[in-house]
Amino acid sequence: MQKLALFIFCIFLFSACKTDTNSNASATAKRYPIKGKVVSVDRAAKKATIDHEKIEGYMEAMTMDFPIHADWVWDDLKPGAEIRAEMVVDNTAKDPYYLENIGIVAAADPNQPAPPVNENFAQIGQSVPDFALTNQDGKRVAINDFKGKALAITFIYARCPLPDYCIRMSTAFSDTAKLIAANEELKDKVRLLSISFDPANDTPEKLRSYGIGYMGNDPKTKFDVWQLAVGKDAEVKKIADFFGLRYEVDQNDKTQINHSLRTAVIGPDGKVTKILPGNEWTVADLKNELELALKAPRQ
Repeated sequence: MQKLALFIFCIFLFSACKTDTNSNASATAKRYPIKGKVVSVDRAAKKATIDHEKIEGYMEAMTMDFPIHADWVWDDLKPGAEIRAEMVVDNTAKDPYYLENIGIVAAADPNQPAPPVNENFAQIGQSVPDFALTNQDGKRVAINDFKGKALAITFIYARCPLPDYCIRMSTAFSDTAKLIAANEELKDKVRLLSISFDPANDTPEKLRSYGIGYMGNDPKTKFDVWQLAVGKDAEVKKIADFFGLRYEVDQNDKTQINHSLRTAVIGPDGKVTKILPGNEWTVADLKNELELALKAPRQ
């Protein structure tokens, strides 16, 4: 009986694990084994959100989105499934990182209840705790400064090299800021705040230079709508934890920080109205959520 069970298990593993024979990775690409659980899948975008264990030699455990190029996986990849795969890091590719050679080692349990709410992460309707930061002009920034306005908060660090991470967040925020500034109805009602989680490098002066680069390289740029701010490690960590952002310094390259993506929209009453995980949202999506936040009834 044991032999039969082992035989069936081996058949399952064989059928659920395929090799991606059409890999287009360059000769300089690096590969890292990865193990984790599927949180969600986006078949149209060919991406999956994976809650993965520590990737030895590359990054700490966290939840993040991974592109997956193989077509066969989408019939089998379900939320709750446990997988093993290879993360390909290839800076010459369209996607600088993605998953290949995926094996489903435990199928999702359709009867499994939804995971409990993690109270450490911001939930819709919760008030954002106060914080003390310093903006790009060396001025104090606190959550109460934004009362009466709709606010979007995201997290970045200036040295981030990944086009789909901080660069994408800052491009979206600067583009949104330009739209808001040109809108007579919104320019005094909406604010944007990018918080750096790299206080060792991101001084207010550096954040100002960073922001100017995204706003058209005009040294006279005024950060009326969009601000960038930084604070002490413990203060930034407190805010990041509230919004469910995870970040760790890369142990192989201390100039790099491995992190997830989290953007939040807060209403004029200081309460969270929307959490935008990942990077699939657009400038139009963010503007729409900010306008909805302005219309939300105050409690």
